[in-house]
Amino acid sequence: MFDLFAGLTPGVAFSLVLALGFVLAFEFINGFHDTANAVATVIYTKAMPAHLAVVASGIFNFLGVLLGGVGVAYAIVHLLPVELLIDVDTGRGLVMVFSMLAAAIAWNFGTWYFGIPASSSHTLIGSILGVGLANAWVTHAPLSEGVNWRKAIEIGMSLVVSPLVGFLIAGVFLIMLKYWWPLSKMHVTPSQRRELADKKRPPFWNRVVLIMSAMGMSFVHGSNDGQKGIGLIMLVLIGIVPAKFVLDINATPYEIKRSYDAALHLSDFYERNTHTLGEFLLLDKADRIQDLPKVYRCDPATTMATITALRTMLDGVRDYDTLSSQSRIQVRRYLLCLDDTARKVAALHGLPEREKSDLKKLRKDLVATTEYSPFWVILLVALALGIGTMIGWRRVVKTVGEKIGKQGMTYAQGMCAQVTAVLAIGFANLYSLPVSTTHVLSSGVAGTMVANKSGLHQNTVRTILTAWVLTLPASMLLSAGLFWGASKIFL
Repeated sequence: MFDLFAGLTPGVAFSLVLALGFVLAFEFINGFHDTANAVATVIYTKAMPAHLAVVASGIFNFLGVLLGGVGVAYAIVHLLPVELLIDVDTGRGLVMVFSMLAAAIAWNFGTWYFGIPASSSHTLIGSILGVGLANAWVTHAPLSEGVNWRKAIEIGMSLVVSPLVGFLIAGVFLIMLKYWWPLSKMHVTPSQRRELADKKRPPFWNRVVLIMSAMGMSFVHGSNDGQKGIGLIMLVLIGIVPAKFVLDINATPYEIKRSYDAALHLSDFYERNTHTLGEFLLLDKADRIQDLPKVYRCDPATTMATITALRTMLDGVRDYDTLSSQSRIQVRRYLLCLDDTARKVAALHGLPEREKSDLKKLRKDLVATTEYSPFWVILLVALALGIGTMIGWRRVVKTVGEKIGKQGMTYAQGMCAQVTAVLAIGFANLYSLPVSTTHVLSSGVAGTMVANKSGLHQNTVRTILTAWVLTLPASMLLSAGLFWGASKIFL
């Protein structure tokens, strides 16, 4: 880990430490901001004592980050256009990172302070989109090119659909439980159970389900939200010390050969589909390295030249450390551009589904050594999120447990909302989609309140919805303003 400071000037080293501190601060705040999403039901229903619940939640958040992979991390990274990701410049990287993190931390901390279950995911995504658009404005590029809109729409759909799914499934789940076991003790609130049976704890099996789903919720939260922190740190490292992190220096000869072979098979793939792709890729004109532009941009017309250049640079290479820093940066540019073009090709009409499936596999091999994260990065994020989870839960627990509905939450409602959230977020993790744990759980609670005919507390719901609606544009404007101002001063 500490060798990343070798050769850096004191100013750049200080900036790197500060940027890493900002990311870890964001994850720490994310931990105590989102803790209530995992432990609200289990604490409110007295299934676990609060101090045990938050410690256990912190441990499972930690494990979720360690075991969650990096798919969601790079879904976040690729919100920025590929041109911005290949234009590795220390000064612009610093401004970009500090702008998005300052905006995200400010909004996250503010909503936590007022006890509003706002979304950390919306905050981070809005901050990244704001920086991308501001960068396009500052560099006089079209705003349509400032953000990877395909990825933004894909993530936006997951953020919109997941709360609706949580609302509907949790509500239906509760209706089924009331139909099958209408007289069960699980359909009472903790206060009603104390009055009727003079007991503080839920019925045994309800308690088991609540505890297990709370830990499951903590795990999937760590897996999904923790990866966002991993993606941020990789943006920091690539932006500030690109020579050491543009490629996985520890990649094995086999992994490097995978990328080399993928480029070879990609060339065969395009030649095999010339009748469909020839006009899009200009396959009959762009096949020489000298066709590549001096100011590098991803252009489908230079695809074959890029493949040739990449294969030339990787021929016989068994260790990325043997390449010069500039060569590693260039290899990363080639890999990202080939992946970007392959993504565009896969969206074209007329390409058979079998060929699209082959292309998907080739893309996975192409980015085997660019979409990675060192273990120390994963460990730091896991620690920050896990420790943050163990504090700050009180403000939001009461909102989730008592203020969404006009009546308190029953044991059955807690189970339905939490189990639904675990399944929805776990499913999103499988497809590398960032979702809002806050939105999914709060919507699930609201769905059970409606299904239980408890009614919704209008003031609280209005406050939560307002925060949800404002989070994305507010964080976009804040990060864009910070980036624009810092660019005028420092760039």
